[in-house]
Amino acid sequence: MRSFTDARTPDTVDELWLLQHPPVFTQGLAGRAEHLLAPGDIPVVQVDRGGQVTYHGPGQWVVYLLLDLRRRHLGVRALVDLIEQSIVATLGSFGIQSAPDPKAPGVYVNGQKVASLGLRVRRGCSYHGLALNVDMDLEPFTRINPCGYAGLEVTSMRTLLGDSCPDMQLVSENLLQELGNRLALQ
Repeated sequence: MRSFTDARTPDTVDELWLLQHPPVFTQGLAGRAEHLLAPGDIPVVQVDRGGQVTYHGPGQWVVYLLLDLRRRHLGVRALVDLIEQSIVATLGSFGIQSAPDPKAPGVYVNGQKVASLGLRVRRGCSYHGLALNVDMDLEPFTRINPCGYAGLEVTSMRTLLGDSCPDMQLVSENLLQELGNRLALQ
């Protein structure tokens, strides 16, 4: 992402990268060691995004938003709002009522975090992005203070919907469509 961002020109097309990570804790620029309670065998990687510590793993969609914010006339707060709205709409399409929290970026269902955000803006361009918990093992979140909040509960679409949880592919298609619509991407 850094290399892509550093090599961008004013004509570089914006991109969304969709992926799942192997189990990893990522600690942002503001990350403090006391938020890593018991990482055990899961690696901890320092990253250059905002925020504290989070977990990424199979069953979680991560979308990296590689956008030229200047060209889009989009500020960081507006980008965060756009991402959160896209996640809320995606979850809503599967019957999950969710909302952002103005005090803590991300999307929540009844006080439990279902999606995290962590961005970096460099040379007027964003990278890093969002993580949506779809059908993943949530146990690793108990080994950290998610996003620097002691006792913050984390949930997933599978936990909320049980057997009616959609498959990963359907969730990814919906999420990318919501993001693409709001960003006017093709």
